[in-house]
Amino acid sequence: MSKYYCLIAGLPSVTLDDTKLTYSVSEFKTELDTILSDQDKQLMRWLFFKYDNHNLLSFLRKISENKFDGRGNFSAEEIREICNLLQEEDKVPEKIPVPAYFVKFIRRYYARFEEAESIEFQLLEDYISALYYNEAIECKNVFLSSWFEMNLNIGNILTAQNCQKYGLDKSSYIIGQNEIARQLRQSSARDFNIGKTLDYITEIVQIAEDQDLIMREKHLDALRWKWLDDNTFFKTFDIESVIAYMLRLEMIERWILLDKVRGEKTFRKLVSDMKQESSDTLEEFKKNNK
Repeated sequence: MSKYYCLIAGLPSVTLDDTKLTYSVSEFKTELDTILSDQDKQLMRWLFFKYDNHNLLSFLRKISENKFDGRGNFSAEEIREICNLLQEEDKVPEKIPVPAYFVKFIRRYYARFEEAESIEFQLLEDYISALYYNEAIECKNVFLSSWFEMNLNIGNILTAQNCQKYGLDKSSYIIGQNEIARQLRQSSARDFNIGKTLDYITEIVQIAEDQDLIMREKHLDALRWKWLDDNTFFKTFDIESVIAYMLRLEMIERWILLDKVRGEKTFRKLVSDMKQESSDTLEEFKKNNK
């Protein structure tokens, strides 16, 4: 496994509360292409397949308003080529390294889902996410495999809690086939009888009780951030620390974008309120000065 002394030593420190990025995810991804070994590049690709999933669904469902996310591994042309070749000749492009779950989803889509226009986009997202996690968890790097399993567990625990709260069938919403997913489908206990299996279950249950969705997401990212710190403590110059840095950048970038969107919504509402107030004042003036 390669060591990245110069790269790690030169990276600026980041915190979850940062409001500016020295690197964007795309910029850091591009820089790593010239630094990482071929083996480590393959590991890093697993972080970006979630963007490919989004781009693939947008292409298949012909959703033009969903902008193409350039953080994925595949270009728009490559996704089109993969889909067309699988649909027309049922084979994968030789020059494009496509993960098995991607191929499985596309084949299933053309066989069962293409004509079902009424199928919800969320169901397709859940299905491809389940396939993605199932394969990502099996990757050969223990750190990366554990990261994907933790995030699968967090999402499933929150889903199971919501299902119990609203009386929904958990088996229809929990994704993945790991042991925690199976236990969540079966148990109705507060900790789903996995308290001895997961050391972070109590913290997740407490976080889930927060009614402020923004704060809940912040606490979950803080939990993820701590996990990254703990699991790279003895891997300072290894690929695991490079992966962890990319994951931290993703979290910061997501919050910066979220704050920007919230700020724009607030601004639009403020302008709208001002226009309405101005209109009301004008009408009042007209009425009093007929």
